[in-house]
Amino acid sequence: MTQRHPFSAMSLHQQRGFSMIEVLVTLLIVSLALLGTAGLQAYSMRLSQGGQFRTQAVFLAADLAERMEANRTGAVAGDYVVANSNVPVAASTACVDAVCAANALAGFDLAQWQNAIAATLPQSRWTVAQTVAGNPSTYTITISWVDRLSDNATTTAAFDNTAQVGVNADSTGERFFYTATRTIFDPI
Repeated sequence: MTQRHPFSAMSLHQQRGFSMIEVLVTLLIVSLALLGTAGLQAYSMRLSQGGQFRTQAVFLAADLAERMEANRTGAVAGDYVVANSNVPVAASTACVDAVCAANALAGFDLAQWQNAIAATLPQSRWTVAQTVAGNPSTYTITISWVDRLSDNATTTAAFDNTAQVGVNADSTGERFFYTATRTIFDPI
């Protein structure tokens, strides 16, 4: 009686190249998983940068509000008003070493603040409006910037008043806004 071996010559012939196909399919699956992971990482970095811009806008608005609180006389007098602007002001060093008058200190504070916004937020604009004049005085601080939705955003976003959003010509960026209000009382 002859015993048959479970792997006959015919079965070995039929399985030739099968392990190579398995390896190629495995490589394809692993490479697709790595590409998906890289895309997810890039997307999370883009969202993280947008969150960083929002955080910076909050800090910058709080910085100006604190400067107004420190210079209440200048704030109540209306010295912190800035029209809609995107151009930083040349910073004066007059108030660094010496005591300044309230209006000079307000100009110094605004110059430092505007330079910080221009350096921190992309395509930024800002407005500081005195909504209630007198003592107490209320200010509204508005900061806007463009957050890129794709890597090829090179045009400046424009604000659309009807839709209350900003989109550039290529629809590759969106303008975000942060608004803060502060009331200042000078107990003279």
